[in-house]
Amino acid sequence: MHRIIIAGAIIGFSFVISPLYGQTSSAGCTLGQVQPQQDPQPPAGSPLETILEGLQKKASELKSYECKVDYVVNQTLLESKTRRTGTLYYARLDGRSRLRVDFLTLQQDQEPQQDYREQITFDGVWLQQVSYQTQSVERRQMAEPNKPIDAFALASRQVPVFGFSKVEDLHKQFEITLVADEQKEPSPYHHLHMKVKPDSIYKDDYSTIDFWIDKTLGLPARIVAVGAEADVGETYEIKLIEPKVNTGIDKSVFQVSIPAGFSVETIPLEKKQPK
Repeated sequence: MHRIIIAGAIIGFSFVISPLYGQTSSAGCTLGQVQPQQDPQPPAGSPLETILEGLQKKASELKSYECKVDYVVNQTLLESKTRRTGTLYYARLDGRSRLRVDFLTLQQDQEPQQDYREQITFDGVWLQQVSYQTQSVERRQMAEPNKPIDAFALASRQVPVFGFSKVEDLHKQFEITLVADEQKEPSPYHHLHMKVKPDSIYKDDYSTIDFWIDKTLGLPARIVAVGAEADVGETYEIKLIEPKVNTGIDKSVFQVSIPAGFSVETIPLEKKQPK
């Protein structure tokens, strides 16, 4: 659950996007190349606020999105690194959003890459995760059938998703800075650095989140989230590769059949008790 929420959030960042937890070419920037400008809450009309507002606008315009996903979890203390690759699909169809992520490969540390299929779908009501390794399915209800929620709005419960989180709310949760570009050649990316505030609702999950926005597309190409103190040394990195924006996705892409013989666990929506 945690993994796909990050992935969805990261994609949410794009559309502001997703995914987390587009890119016309491999994002070649690395952390530590430049220093943040110390202006956590700049005035209206500043470069940072202009970028944030532009990302907000992207969210309202997004109809479909498809890209390849490269997702890496690095646990420094355990000297462990896990990489998954796959494809992500997002579309707004029939008055609700739909999300599908197919992870197809897995690589542990320096071991050879292997086939490892895991499928996650969300239709606004049900979040479904299919593991082909354990031949099991978990179906978790996330909303009432007559009150579907957007995939990125769901993701924003765990990670802030631009476009579904108001800019002023983001400033309440994070110190946001636009990282200065000090390279000889101008970078094709805007680099935003978000430091979790001590009283933030995300303080138990992350300490910082960095993301790089493709200046041409206006969408994120790469996101790096660093775990909170309890997860010191753990980082999550997602690259969004070869994006296709608003080109349309057939509804059949989101119609997933559960293979025969797979066990299915259904978890209904937890009802709120009246006060």
